[in-house]
Amino acid sequence: MDLPSPLHRGRLLRRYKRFLADVRLDDGREVTAHCANPGSMLGLLAEGAEVWLAGNSDPKRKLAWSWEMVRADGVLVPVNTSNPNRIVPEALAAGALPELSGYDLIRREVRYGQGSRIDLLLQGPERPACYVEIKNVHLRRDGMAAFPDSVTARGTRHLKELVDMVGAGARAVLLFIVQREDCEAFTVAGDLDPAYAEALELAARAGVEVLCYDCSVTLESVDLRRWLPTAFDWKRAL
Repeated sequence: MDLPSPLHRGRLLRRYKRFLADVRLDDGREVTAHCANPGSMLGLLAEGAEVWLAGNSDPKRKLAWSWEMVRADGVLVPVNTSNPNRIVPEALAAGALPELSGYDLIRREVRYGQGSRIDLLLQGPERPACYVEIKNVHLRRDGMAAFPDSVTARGTRHLKELVDMVGAGARAVLLFIVQREDCEAFTVAGDLDPAYAEALELAARAGVEVLCYDCSVTLESVDLRRWLPTAFDWKRAL
C-alpha cells in the first residue's frame, strides 16, 4: 500500500479531541493535522516524537494536513487505522495470505449481524462464505503486539457476531494487522479490556479463526510482511 507522497517531517506537540494533533514541522511552522485514529494510541503520543504528515490541497477539507506516521520505540509506526483495510485486499490479490486463498469474489463492507458491516466477505464455489474482520494493531508490549489499547465495546460486539456466523455454517476470521516491524508474537491486552479478552477466547473456542500478520513499513509504503504466532494457534492444528 503506497503512502501519500511526499511526507513532511515534524515533532508532535499534542494530540487532542481524538482526531486532532498539533505538530511543529521542520520548517518551523506549527500546524494542526487530522488524526485518523479514534483509539487511545497508547505508546505513540510522546511529546516531541518524530512524526510525518501528508499535505492535502483539497479546499473542501477542513484541515490541510493528515498525520500518517510516528517513530515509536525506534521504529516507524503508521497511525491511520484504516490502512489495514487497504493492505489486506492488496495482499489477497498478491497471494500473500495463504489462509484466505481460494476465493474468487471479495466484497467489502457487507452488512451482517445487528447493524454491523463486515470488512471483507470472501466467496467461492463449493465452499462456505468467509467473514473477515480486520483489526489494526500498533501497541507493543515486551516485544509482542497487543490489542486492544483501550476498552472496545464495539470490538466485543463484533466477536459475538462472528460467532453467530460460524453457528450459521459460515467461516469467520479475525485478522489482526500489526503496523510495525518490531513484534515477535501477538497477545491480548486483557488488563486493558477484560471483557474483550474473554470474548475473544470464547470466540476462538466457538470456531472463529484468529490470524495475525505484521507489516513492512517505510516512509513510502506499508505492506503485509509475515505471520505472527498468537495464543490461539492451537486451532491451526485442528
